[in-house]
Amino acid sequence: MQIIDTHNHIYLPEFDADRSEVVKRATDAGIRTILMPNIDSSSVEPMLAAEKQFPGICLPMMALHPTSVKENYQVEIEAVESALRERKYYGIGETGIDLYWDKTYIREQVISFRRHLILAEEYNLPVVIHARESLSLIFDEINDFGAGRVRGVFHAFPGSAGDALQVAGMGFMIGIGGVVTFRNGKQSEAAVAAGLDNIVLETDAPYLAPVPYRGKRNEPAYLEYVIEKLSEILAVSPAEVADRTSENAKRLFNL
Repeated sequence: MQIIDTHNHIYLPEFDADRSEVVKRATDAGIRTILMPNIDSSSVEPMLAAEKQFPGICLPMMALHPTSVKENYQVEIEAVESALRERKYYGIGETGIDLYWDKTYIREQVISFRRHLILAEEYNLPVVIHARESLSLIFDEINDFGAGRVRGVFHAFPGSAGDALQVAGMGFMIGIGGVVTFRNGKQSEAAVAAGLDNIVLETDAPYLAPVPYRGKRNEPAYLEYVIEKLSEILAVSPAEVADRTSENAKRLFNL
């Protein structure tokens, strides 16, 4: 099996003590590619350092995370635009709107998200969307922009089966990770509704570890538990889950 982790913060300090060992466990588990979404200007240097340390495995993306949208968001967006002009990135991520943690900068988050959609179209890159407590607002923004103008993935998909169908109808993928293993979670229903052709795998490491590691540090090798769960609920083999989601990721991120 060849597996692609489409959303992983391997460059964060949580991995400073054993990053090489984590990547080794990942490659031993069949993971060939780890896509890294950016957070803000402070995370660019460690992200690119991880790319340099693990060439061909860890691939960077560029954006401003919605929870990093503050008073200086325009400066941060300018930094994103500058970075995109300087070198190759594999996606516009992680962007979006987060109404869970702090609603102080809702207006600025919307402006930032709109700008990222423009960048995704300009650079012909997929947009990686963070949609915590904001799915309907993001749907509205994408439809206003023109869903056919951009492609992408809804990271850590938070919606219902109906929402998943809407996402697929817009030409987007849903990102499925450790949450699908949680009891009483909605991701299983969303995955069934979307179908395997509209799913990519992700960890969001070091966050959202699957059962049996829930509450602990996540890492890419734990995707085996996500694959097992998807195999169960979609009634296909683990190999087919791995292969088809990897093909989806290759197509989406032009790998």
